[in-house]
Amino acid sequence: MQIHPTPAIAPESDAPTRGRVVRSILENGPSTAADLAQRLDLTAAAVRRHLDHLVETGALESAEQRIYGARGRGRPARSFKLTDAGRDSLDQQYDDLAVQALRFLKETQGDDAVMEFARRRVEFIERDFATLAAAQPDLDPAQVLAQVLTDGGYAAAVRSLPIGDQLCQQHCPVSHVAAEFPQLCEAETQTIGKLLGRHVQRLATIAHGDGVCTTCIPNVAPTQKDGESA
Repeated sequence: MQIHPTPAIAPESDAPTRGRVVRSILENGPSTAADLAQRLDLTAAAVRRHLDHLVETGALESAEQRIYGARGRGRPARSFKLTDAGRDSLDQQYDDLAVQALRFLKETQGDDAVMEFARRRVEFIERDFATLAAAQPDLDPAQVLAQVLTDGGYAAAVRSLPIGDQLCQQHCPVSHVAAEFPQLCEAETQTIGKLLGRHVQRLATIAHGDGVCTTCIPNVAPTQKDGESA
């Protein structure tokens, strides 16, 4: 009687290579097995084995590669892309590392060091704000800020209200870390107020369980004209 071998479970030693596959797709977009084999200097058979495992675990999904123009003979190659679960899993790994690093910083250097780190992390907002404001002078400051935040992964937009503007951020790339270290939110809010030249107020944050990070940007009070009484 012929005995069929039991399918092997992917060994843990494959994890680093699977991580390279996922990272390559994250950085380069949907990819075929041939693309990945060339990019990572692996055999096509090895890449397919890792892809099969990643699809089975829900980290990737595949579809036939879209062909433009005349199609050649044979079956079209399949293209692989990250699923939401795969992306969340990847983000969580970096979140865990960031939390551990900030815990160590707090334990060894104190809360002031954590706040200084938080301020440095959002320095890109001030830098990119100045660049974009100079390049697109027709945008008002709140719109410039929303675009800078969107480019930084925050999916931000501005809504006009009678009392002022409302800055809404649909995503926060550091929300899991900010849940334990609110200094990240505080530094961001301080930077927003500094750039817009007024006191702003955070009404909600994703880090605290809200669906959107919401910041109230009040209208600037009209300046008093000379000769008018207060």
